[in-house]
Amino acid sequence: MENQQEKQKFLGALIIPLLIVTLMWVVKIAEMSLGANWGRWGMTPHTAQGLIGILTFPFLHGNWEHLMSNSVPILVLGTALYYCYPSLANRVLVITWLVSGLLTWCIGTPDNTHIGASALVYGLNLFLIVSGFIRGNRLLIVISLIMVFLYGSFIWGMIPSLAIPQNISWEGHLSGALIGVLLAFFLRKEGPQKEVYHWEEEEKEIGASTNSATDTSGTDESQTGEKPYWDVPTPSNDELTVQYRIRH
Repeated sequence: MENQQEKQKFLGALIIPLLIVTLMWVVKIAEMSLGANWGRWGMTPHTAQGLIGILTFPFLHGNWEHLMSNSVPILVLGTALYYCYPSLANRVLVITWLVSGLLTWCIGTPDNTHIGASALVYGLNLFLIVSGFIRGNRLLIVISLIMVFLYGSFIWGMIPSLAIPQNISWEGHLSGALIGVLLAFFLRKEGPQKEVYHWEEEEKEIGASTNSATDTSGTDESQTGEKPYWDVPTPSNDELTVQYRIRH
């Protein structure tokens, strides 16, 4: 029964990422079939048309290799996001998509047009990595370590001197990564949290019982007027003084 529930949860987490990747492929197939070049619908910084491109640039890709390099991470990262953070996933996805695009529009140069879903990939990756560690949840930490292992090398895509010669949008990568980190911190109180083990709950219950007993004893004393057995008066100095008489 539990395995069936996990399977359904996984399949449910796969739906949105699969829809995004499918749309990416449909757009590319249609572009190639029509012999068109839809790159102009990408995001060009500091231009009015570029603002429209914020909505469209994740679905546009330069070639099949570019499309494939973004499709697999979107599937992996997106499924991990919806599986581990079902209550936050939609917000994280939409905010990362739109705000990273807007930030790229602000910091990019108008002589470049940005296309591709890599900004979204960087945002989801950094959110999963940072969020898992700051929450202290074992499953989320494992997911974070897996993301570091799979996509830790993505950091080089944010360095201009390495990205520019390869015609890579370091602005988009940096924007997505920054938004992912910020979302991890701002949403850290929502969604899954650190596990509380049974012995920690028992310690809390024991502490609460002790405090309750202390309060009860104080109440009993005030009501009965009797002092507890441990409340022994401290003797005065005169009572502790011993006199010695010396005979001559």
